[in-house]
Amino acid sequence: MMTSIHSYLTFAGNCREAMTFYQHCLGGDLNFQTIGESPLSEKMPAQMKNYILHATLCKGMLRIMASDMVGNEGLLRGNAVSLMLNCSSEEEARTCYNRLVEGGTATHPLENSFWGALFGDLKDKYGNYWLLHFDENQK
Repeated sequence: MMTSIHSYLTFAGNCREAMTFYQHCLGGDLNFQTIGESPLSEKMPAQMKNYILHATLCKGMLRIMASDMVGNEGLLRGNAVSLMLNCSSEEEARTCYNRLVEGGTATHPLENSFWGALFGDLKDKYGNYWLLHFDENQK
């Protein structure tokens, strides 16, 4: 098996909402494990039982994982990490971009780039940064 890297997102109580939104935008199978369903349940405050311990969204080679488990420092958002979607068609790139940007910010609308690919980026309504790319020469 080849070594791979997957995106792991952290939320502060809205993991289920965000991952359900990403499933709507990208498709795939989505699974959740709540804190209440885990061995951690006994050690956590009652109000955290419905928080997501681990979520996984899978579609083909795409895997996005997430959790509501935030450290003591709280959730810190920044632009140091982006999720790169290398799309298989122009239609897929446009559909995913238009869905992901709902409620967010189109920082760079999809356009043909100088390197010959369709490219754009955005910040979604949860504060996560996405890069979308389609190069018809990479089929």
